[in-house]
Amino acid sequence: MRLITEAEVTAVLDPDSAVAALRAAFAQHGRGRAQVLGRHRATATQDGAALAISAMGAILDADGELPAVLGTKVYSARDGKYHFLVSLFSAATGAAIATLEANEFTRLRTAAATAVAADLLALPDARTLAVFGAGIQARAHAEALCRVRRFERVLVCARSGAEALARDLQAALGLTVRTASVAEAAAEADVIVTATRSAVPLFDGGLVKPGAFVAAVGTSTPTARELDDALLGRASLVVVEWLGAARHEAGELVMAAPGVVAPERLVELGALIVEPRPRGPLDIVVYKSVGVGLEDVALARFVARRLGVC
Repeated sequence: MRLITEAEVTAVLDPDSAVAALRAAFAQHGRGRAQVLGRHRATATQDGAALAISAMGAILDADGELPAVLGTKVYSARDGKYHFLVSLFSAATGAAIATLEANEFTRLRTAAATAVAADLLALPDARTLAVFGAGIQARAHAEALCRVRRFERVLVCARSGAEALARDLQAALGLTVRTASVAEAAAEADVIVTATRSAVPLFDGGLVKPGAFVAAVGTSTPTARELDDALLGRASLVVVEWLGAARHEAGELVMAAPGVVAPERLVELGALIVEPRPRGPLDIVVYKSVGVGLEDVALARFVARRLGVC
């Protein structure tokens, strides 16, 4: 069994490859050829520190030169600081293939999954992107989404760090990037991504323009939500990675009033990749991400293959 270091992951995993690998994995899931292990978590407090250990995983069928694998992601948290590992096993033999240090592709994978959804569901002529938040995922999402749509400007809205992020993104993307108020960002954007740790909705969903694509990626607990019922009720589709996780972990769904999200409007991303649904120019589409093991195992397999390990 091989230990694959963070440096090796960084050397072979680029954003475009991450998007392609996740699109293929979600398509497998949509065809019933991939199975997902839901997140399990244990928590404790020791010497005043808040501790947690979490695990999730997936089984992926072979795909071209990529072999069939089983995998698990395990990560620790101590006072909000995380460390990630992914272990891969051969589906052909059951033997361990590799364990990967996974901090780097955990950063990439959430944004890459959102890019898969945006590429499928955002209007082709989307020109304004709004990013709520100024942390690692806000930056990663702005960079990833600008690879699937030709934005003309980016609006950044955050309690702190917005100006610094706007400067960095303008230099990196070569676009007009500036800070914006909550109301301006929500009302003017064609694509909105919320990447915060807010436990309550960030804006009035009635502000969002018809035709917008909204991705909520900041929370994965049933007691926190970034989007309100007003927006969920206006959405023609609410798209999730896996219903099994979303129904238990997505605060937007768990906390929504009865009837706000009709069952026929709630759909998995993989199902839409396999059988796209018509999307009208005025339809609002919401994508809610909680993070699933399918994403981590798919990227781990890609990295291991690139390195000649499987």
